[in-house]
Amino acid sequence: MLIDHPLLGLRDSSEFIYMGDAKLLNRPNWKSKNSKTKFIDYGYLRKNPAGVHKELWYHEQGDRSWLVVTRNTVTHEILKVELARYLKRKANAK
Repeated sequence: MLIDHPLLGLRDSSEFIYMGDAKLLNRPNWKSKNSKTKFIDYGYLRKNPAGVHKELWYHEQGDRSWLVVTRNTVTHEILKVELARYLKRKANAK
């Protein structure tokens, strides 16, 4: 599988480590009400969807960037690749 890195172009997926659901970027606030329950859900509960899914990938054998890869888990087709730091900034700006 080839991942089209936004800065480096096409790279083989063997350069990356799959790190899980991209929802991990949305860490719960430890000061919020029911934070213990929210952190248990955040740390342990994951969906395993068949179809389009956003995933976190770490470019270990390259520039050490974090990517959000939108991929169809049935066909392995990659629909979109974005730098995770830009998505986090956009979320914080809202």
